[in-house]
Amino acid sequence: MERGGCIYIMTNYQRTTLYIGVTSDLAVRIVQHRDKFNPNSFTAKYHLSVCIYYEIYPSIEEAISREKQLKKGNRSKKETLIHAKNAEWKDLSPEILCW
Repeated sequence: MERGGCIYIMTNYQRTTLYIGVTSDLAVRIVQHRDKFNPNSFTAKYHLSVCIYYEIYPSIEEAISREKQLKKGNRSKKETLIHAKNAEWKDLSPEILCW
């Protein structure tokens, strides 16, 4: 049985840095970013603890493919994507953690 996956975009409180990731458990991954589970990671170094975007896929392979596609894009394309679903760039973590 295939396991689903999610791509997500994290940022800091100033909304200046973006990070795109992929996971099979978005709620757990957000907590790991927030708690700096990997203290030497990019997200820990730049204090990226605000989830501002996510997409859910039926398989992890599809999510990985989408992650690679998004990482190739420039910041402007990423901002356009975020604005389309979350124009205020609000933190989506509270709703995700309630799943």
